[in-house]
Amino acid sequence: MALKLVNLGFHPFTLTPPCSSSKPRQCSFVFRCSQVEQISIAESEYSLIEAILGTQGRGRSSSPNQLNAIERAIQVLERLGGVPDPTNSNLIEGRWQLVFTTRPGTASPIQAAASIEDGKRILFRFDRAAFSFKFLPFKVPYPVPFKLLGDEAKGWLDTTYLSHSGNLRISKGNKGTTFVLQKQTEPRQRLLTAISSGKGVKEAIDELISLKKNTGEEPELEEGEWQMIWNSQSVTDSWLENAANGLMGKQIIGKNGQIKFLVDILLGLKFSMTGNFVKIGSKMYEVTMDDAAIIGGAFGLPLNMENKFVLELLFSDKKVRISRGYNEVLFVHIRSDSLR
Repeated sequence: MALKLVNLGFHPFTLTPPCSSSKPRQCSFVFRCSQVEQISIAESEYSLIEAILGTQGRGRSSSPNQLNAIERAIQVLERLGGVPDPTNSNLIEGRWQLVFTTRPGTASPIQAAASIEDGKRILFRFDRAAFSFKFLPFKVPYPVPFKLLGDEAKGWLDTTYLSHSGNLRISKGNKGTTFVLQKQTEPRQRLLTAISSGKGVKEAIDELISLKKNTGEEPELEEGEWQMIWNSQSVTDSWLENAANGLMGKQIIGKNGQIKFLVDILLGLKFSMTGNFVKIGSKMYEVTMDDAAIIGGAFGLPLNMENKFVLELLFSDKKVRISRGYNEVLFVHIRSDSLR
């Protein structure tokens, strides 16, 4: 049986419990498991996806604590075990998207001819390569002499975990690299993928906002540090004005209506601007920023700046926040203090 495995990038992730909810002690598969095992597997899969969420570039932006959380979740899932003999299961067939790897710089548009060696290992041989550019709707072939590379063009990939839902796969390669792949990614991941590729960002934003509306829950302005990763501003002003308008760096939400913009400049210097916010309606906040300075260690250079705007909170959870702020600009922030 030949497989075509495709690693793309960040698409909806659902957790299908391995046991039937109507028969708590009877699995829908050929083996039995307890409710405790079912919950443990589901929670571990959820923990892995939550830990990966926000690691843009398939892991390139991961913090040490985040990498540790990902590794722990992987180890737990491998210990609990997924589908037996995963490469012999039809669940492994299909298009898989790479969402995390321990070597993020190794992802490439090279395709491989694959075959099954046993119930766990897939053998592959690279046979085609191409350049992929954002501004082109097609790939440009790259003439790599794979036949001349011999064994260097060959490798293997062990599937160490395949979920019973068929949506999550953990693999390890012959060079020691760990890969986490999904067939379908959840809406927050689709948004981060769109931001990374520069395509379909507003459509992904609309989808996420629509899903939140359907729950009937009203988002809240959560405390913590939030890194700005995208905004809809197409024409920028001066660097200082961008920083003062929240178009760069972090937004720190404190207690008692406190807010701060913080931007790293260079050589340890930071731009800081503090203020306060007041809730004026459903999902609406009036923000006043009036204390700006360039900070360097224990010293600061005050700046005479003031900014007022209304912030509309469109979506927010523990990881991702979408808002409309200064000059009707759309913002996407990810929680940064929880990744340390």
